[in-house]
Amino acid sequence: MIPYGRQDVSESDIAEVVEVLRSDFLTQGPAVPRFEAAVAAHCGAGHGVAFSNATAALHGACHALGLRPGERLWTVPNSFVASANCARYLGAEVDFVDIDLETGCLSVAALAEKLAAAARDGSLPKVLVPVHFAGQPCDMAEIAALARSYGVRVLADAAHAIGATYEGLPVGGEGLSDVTVFSFHPVKIVTTGEGGMAVTNDPELAARMARFRSHGIARAPDELEGPPDGPWSYEQQELGYNYRLTDLQAALGLAQMRRLESFVERRAALAARYDRLLAGLPLQRPLVRPGRTSSWHLYVVRLAETAPLDRAALFRALRARGVGVQVHYIPIHTQPYYRRLGFAWGDFPAAEAHYRTALSLPLFPGLTEAQQDTVVGHLHDLLDVPRQRAAGAR
Repeated sequence: MIPYGRQDVSESDIAEVVEVLRSDFLTQGPAVPRFEAAVAAHCGAGHGVAFSNATAALHGACHALGLRPGERLWTVPNSFVASANCARYLGAEVDFVDIDLETGCLSVAALAEKLAAAARDGSLPKVLVPVHFAGQPCDMAEIAALARSYGVRVLADAAHAIGATYEGLPVGGEGLSDVTVFSFHPVKIVTTGEGGMAVTNDPELAARMARFRSHGIARAPDELEGPPDGPWSYEQQELGYNYRLTDLQAALGLAQMRRLESFVERRAALAARYDRLLAGLPLQRPLVRPGRTSSWHLYVVRLAETAPLDRAALFRALRARGVGVQVHYIPIHTQPYYRRLGFAWGDFPAAEAHYRTALSLPLFPGLTEAQQDTVVGHLHDLLDVPRQRAAGAR
């Protein structure tokens, strides 16, 4: 089986983890701050706060941004459920903004219309979560301008997008969101096994997130509300969680960050090769807007109405041939939990149209050109189109 995604762990990565295993600190040691500093430096952000996973980072960021019960968070339906669940953990309400069908990212036009309507009826969100789908940055300048004009905080879900750029700046460092969150799951660009990180330029938000991920406890003398009893003193100042990343994970992440550029370059080369080899098939290939580069977490095609198979039949046939395709995503608002909150099929037509035809093809740094040729060959066979290689594809 050729998987749709897979980690790339080198011997040097393993050596860095082994070094931590032989050290005094397996957790709460020096590796985590070093990893945080490396990610923040890559982005050009002032602060990085590591979490046990990106879902925890989204939760911590929502808490730091002051999202409270009864307030609202908006995100897109075309994402993993964590982009919405982070609000529900805090007792906040969730609503969705439909997507731009060309990119799979948040539609600026839909956002502008929804914000104007919400301003009229007094239902503006506290937090907006645009999602950089598949590694392509959203239209962040327009989104940030709209959010500012209505007093809405922006939490960018960049789980797919470390290594991507927007107008020449790294995602997370373009200054267009209050907080940006990355994921380090094994299928993502960089992995820590499980793990996530929030980056921000706001020191207060960073401090709140760091406290939240460690039981709500403060230890630094200048952060304590009362005089310390001694050097051992700490205070639980709010209700927090144990969302800490271990030093073992941070060591792996730090080693992987040194390879980030090569990971993204390889993914981009494979994506460009897919573009050439899939030309002529009844598939809509991914679109990357000018002024930005994708990190190519996913290569998502959309099946045309003229194709001889529907998406479900194509999915089953490719899986039967050993090609581990996947679908990203079942729209969040159609999940049973969210339907019980009042959402229904038909609420967000563009996200639903994307879902009905989307298929993620295998894409990861270790994918060989021979494996990619196998994937493409099966697509040509199944879609009944003679296979013709573009000039220079090899």
